[in-house]
Amino acid sequence: MIQAMILAAGRGERMRPLTDTLPKPLLCVGGKPLIVWHIERLASVGITDIVINHAWLGHKIEETLGNGQQFGVAIEYSAESPKGLETAGGIANALPLLGEQPFLVINGDIWCDWNPMQAVTIVDHLHNASTQAWLLMVDNPPHHPEGDFHLDAQGLLHGKIPTAINHTFAGIGVYHPSFFRGVKPQQPQPLAPLLRLAMQNRLVEGSLHAGQWIDVGTPERLALLDQQLQCNGNVPASFIQPQ
Repeated sequence: MIQAMILAAGRGERMRPLTDTLPKPLLCVGGKPLIVWHIERLASVGITDIVINHAWLGHKIEETLGNGQQFGVAIEYSAESPKGLETAGGIANALPLLGEQPFLVINGDIWCDWNPMQAVTIVDHLHNASTQAWLLMVDNPPHHPEGDFHLDAQGLLHGKIPTAINHTFAGIGVYHPSFFRGVKPQQPQPLAPLLRLAMQNRLVEGSLHAGQWIDVGTPERLALLDQQLQCNGNVPASFIQPQ
């Protein structure tokens, strides 16, 4: 079975003051921390080897989740300095824990009903493909109307094209370890520039998710998501508005 990484090292500036004393992935919606939703969804499809990186108040993440036994998974931690290494730097720092095979990465501050079992097929595909990464894309939410990347008819991703339909990166991807080969150890490195460079070389694939997805980036969106999950355990379609 494949390995998964949950990104949990962000400071959560837009969530302050909630994140002054609690790391963002531990903020609760629907009666449980955001990161637990991911862990339980992974466990439900048999993905049980999980790496979690952390920086800001990372000890609280370890204290809350432990070794993962309570969720039926095995968790290993990739600790970073309090300032963190940004997304690509954090993933590269965790590579010794992730092995030599393609792996799934999920942002800890999103909520999505995508089935991670699909990652198994994607991992198998990346073994034999010329591409190095696959990204889950979604329709652009109201707070990000211009999107991030353009998904063509062949399933390849490109940088944003002003005259075409662009979509938003969901914060869920599958990567071959070689994708991060050029990232210097312990050096902060954002993910977007690496993706754009790889897209220029036709190395990044993608798929469009038609289901539910929320970037839980502000206290207001956190409260709305919590309200919906408390009421019916699901998220209304009105949260995902097409471009």
